[in-house]
Amino acid sequence: MNSLTLKESGFSQLCSLKTVSFSSLPPTSGSVFAIIDTSLTGKADTDILYIGRSKKLVRKVLGGYLAGYGGKNTKKISASLLGEGYIEKTAISWMSCDKPRTMQKELLDKYVQEHGNAPLWNASKKKLEKIKKIPTAKTKSSTAASSKAAKAEKKPAAPSKVKAPIKPASTKSTISPKVTIPSKPTEPSSSPSSIHTSTDSSQKPA
Repeated sequence: MNSLTLKESGFSQLCSLKTVSFSSLPPTSGSVFAIIDTSLTGKADTDILYIGRSKKLVRKVLGGYLAGYGGKNTKKISASLLGEGYIEKTAISWMSCDKPRTMQKELLDKYVQEHGNAPLWNASKKKLEKIKKIPTAKTKSSTAASSKAAKAEKKPAAPSKVKAPIKPASTKSTISPKVTIPSKPTEPSSSPSSIHTSTDSSQKPA
């Protein structure tokens, strides 16, 4: 797909973005358009830089791409046109349609089928990074898995731990209940004075 095949399918003649004016753009409410790199026209590589859609193409081109107002992608294209010198070699071509969103999707799908990826200004950096990271992530996981398997093979099997025999709980001596022994009856003790008197009386002569 290139500017020549777009023209065959109903797109307008190329209009240089450097000299584009209000009167040169369509007044219709809906259209699908393509930004073309005129330096690549007629070469083997495609000359389509961007495939877009708009309800009001005048506002999109003059207010967005040339004046720098709009969303993130519009500002990115404006920076490429004005800051990187693309304004000198780019042109725009469009086709009025009732369903610009559907037409844009069909054209982008066809472009990807033919060229393997979206046009330069359609492809977001995030999507490209994801596509590049997918194979590397797979190889990392596969190498990590293989290295783990190799380590597992090299390591000898750890000896199974022998559990120590469980010691039986110490049998504590059972304390016998207290037995209360009745106390012996106390014998009356003789007083010391009586002992002395008895001895004295025995020793005295009659």
